[in-house]
Amino acid sequence: MTHQLVFLVGPMGAGKSTIGRLLAQELGLEFRDADREIEERSGVDIPWIFDKEGEAGFRERETAMLDELSQLTGVLVSTGGGIVGRAENFELMRRGTVVYLHASVKEQVKRTAKDKKRPLLQNTNPRKVLGELMEKRDPLYRELANIIVDTDGRGPRAVVNELKRLLGDG
Repeated sequence: MTHQLVFLVGPMGAGKSTIGRLLAQELGLEFRDADREIEERSGVDIPWIFDKEGEAGFRERETAMLDELSQLTGVLVSTGGGIVGRAENFELMRRGTVVYLHASVKEQVKRTAKDKKRPLLQNTNPRKVLGELMEKRDPLYRELANIIVDTDGRGPRAVVNELKRLLGDG
């Protein structure tokens, strides 16, 4: 079975970009990172957009980018963690196969500890923020996903091999 349009969803630090690049290569798909596409198109980084336009302004840009990317074929799209916050994004991603890369809050804290480019974590208690986001978003990721894979304590290659098998290409 070939999947010509694959979306990776999941929380910050789940490995969407790293796993996405590897998986796209393995499946012969073009890799696109929705957040990077927004930055390239707007000429500014995401923290700047959050700062000037707020989260609502960023989410508008994100939905517009997702609409564009969801009309392509031969593409694997890595999405931002909050993409599941809008119902219209669900409809757009249902044009393809949605893979939820699950990572526990503990694992997310470990993986994002030194990352200064995540606007939602620029506070004194990232663990609390990640926990609250997971509580809110996990049910949405699960509702949307065609495939769910746990990434805790696993290297990107092991996750990619499992996904190839689950996608019917391994």
